[in-house]
Formats: sequence, C-alpha cells, structure tokens
Amino acid sequence: MNHTQLTDEITLAARAEKLGETALLMGLIPSFVVRHFPDSWEFYIPDETAQQLTPEEAYFQLKRLVDSAEPTLRERRS
Repeated sequence: MNHTQLTDEITLAARAEKLGETALLMGLIPSFVVRHFPDSWEFYIPDETAQQLTPEEAYFQLKRLVDSAEPTLRERRS
C-alpha cells in the first residue's frame, strides 16, 4: 500500500495539486483550478456544484477518483 506522508497544509495542497494534474492527464476530469493565496490554496473541480474545496477535501476527492480509475486502466493495458 502506498502511504504518502502529509505533515502540513502546504505539503497536502501540493499533493492535491499533483493528483489534480494526474486526474486531468488520465481524462477523469476536464479541468481544475487552484487559486494560490499567501495563507491558503483553493481548489475547484468542475462538476454540477463547482464549489470551492479546501486542500484536504480536494486531496481526498482526487485521491479517491484516481485510485478508483487505476484498476480500470490496468485492465485496459492487459
């Protein structure tokens, strides 16, 4: 099992941004927006609500999306 160590909000936000890029490259989402502020990051993933996500919410939503798609991609490659 792959465990990522998330020790602070900046590390978590950077990892969420990387997962967003991965989801985008995999074709799981059409786009995403990250707004960088001096004290926080805001994430927007297009869907019906397009609500602002915290780094924690974005990380877990994108992680679940990418992880659920990986077995399907592996099956297609076989």
